[in-house]
Amino acid sequence: MKTSEPANGSSRRAFLASVGGVAATGLAATAGCLGRAGATPTVSILAAGSLQQALTTEFEAPEGTRVEVEAHGSARVARMVADDQRDPDIVALADPTLFDAPLSVPWYATFANNALVVAYNPQTTGGTRVAEATSWPDALLDDDVSLGRTDPDLDPLGYRTRFALALAADYYDWPALADDLLRRDQIYPETQLLAQFDAGGIDAAFVYRSMAVERDYPYLELPAEINLSDPEHASAYASVSYTLPEGVTVRGGPIRYAATRRTDATAAKSVFEALVGTAGELLEPSGFTVRESHPHYFGDVPPRT
Repeated sequence: MKTSEPANGSSRRAFLASVGGVAATGLAATAGCLGRAGATPTVSILAAGSLQQALTTEFEAPEGTRVEVEAHGSARVARMVADDQRDPDIVALADPTLFDAPLSVPWYATFANNALVVAYNPQTTGGTRVAEATSWPDALLDDDVSLGRTDPDLDPLGYRTRFALALAADYYDWPALADDLLRRDQIYPETQLLAQFDAGGIDAAFVYRSMAVERDYPYLELPAEINLSDPEHASAYASVSYTLPEGVTVRGGPIRYAATRRTDATAAKSVFEALVGTAGELLEPSGFTVRESHPHYFGDVPPRT
């Protein structure tokens, strides 16, 4: 199936309780030791928007390095690098298929997973309706509920929202679900989507679980058949697809995050290994899943010494 343009609520507190309540101290927009004297090597990371908060507030750069993070939707990140608009040391994306097109990299490593959920604002009337609804599709179709999502042409969260709705159409026997629900005025940049809750602009949004957990917004879990989190449903997920503006077709699959290193500098190697090697400690408290198989390397992987 090709796309075109109820569970119990959860929150960060509940999620952290389930994983042990790990706490993290944060830095602002740059991770590392900002106060060290001398020339500290700076490693640039161009990352998926859903990694922004973890990388800028929780990631501890290795001793003797400094990290600068810029974040956008992953499809936009891939285009920026492919078009030579950015030349980062490390690229971290929310969909490794983008490393094949529009990018073409010799290798990458997967390091985390996620799930799609419906976050809602408990402070608004519309958000309360979502929380109390017995059917999340019916709740989102309520005229008094304003919905937010991201652009499928710019980031995987956007096209995964369409994947989930296509899968939900089969799951609920509701063929026109996406057509009934989606409008262009619902679209916001990934890095600004949940800020619309604070601004009162939306009542609910399709987001990654990690985005809701990091910001302590409650959310509705979607069935595993829909939420793109379960490898056991990979074949069903692969039945849906979306074609990006440049003609690249992406297919559904379990959500995976991956990164590649584009320089052999010692500092970049150190930061990359810290990112993929400590992903569980870094990302699980924020709602990501890090499976035992991670990091999993693909392609012509250079020596890691």
